[in-house]
Amino acid sequence: MSEATDDRLRPARPLLAASLACFRDGAVLLARRGRAPSQGLWSLPGGLVELGETAREAAARELLEETGVRAEVVGLADLVEVVRRDETGAVERHMAVLAYAGRWVSGEPVAGEEATEVAWLAPEQVAGLEATAGLAEVVRRAAEIAA
Repeated sequence: MSEATDDRLRPARPLLAASLACFRDGAVLLARRGRAPSQGLWSLPGGLVELGETAREAAARELLEETGVRAEVVGLADLVEVVRRDETGAVERHMAVLAYAGRWVSGEPVAGEEATEVAWLAPEQVAGLEATAGLAEVVRRAAEIAA
């Protein structure tokens, strides 16, 4: 999806999204974003909550769609608010992302259409990555919940 056709660009109101920090043997599953926004950065798999589903359901669905991994969602780790403005100060993006913690159930991760790469990483490795804002802290909180 190009920036020009992105219906998330310049929204009329904040959008609700969900992501999932899935843990397996102490490692968290991350994806390198293949599309804007934040293309090339490491992040938790996630996306918009669809009408009629809970944020928890959306987090699990997005993980499965983006990586092929199924997880048990065990709790809410954080709320990440993303507000980006253009050079004039007008809001370009506004999302509230509910970041959940979960435990791996099945599946081996494969990068889907929205990711160029997926990897299981130790939580302490996250701080050294080119990543979306606040990712290391979200992973730290999620690791405590998923333990």
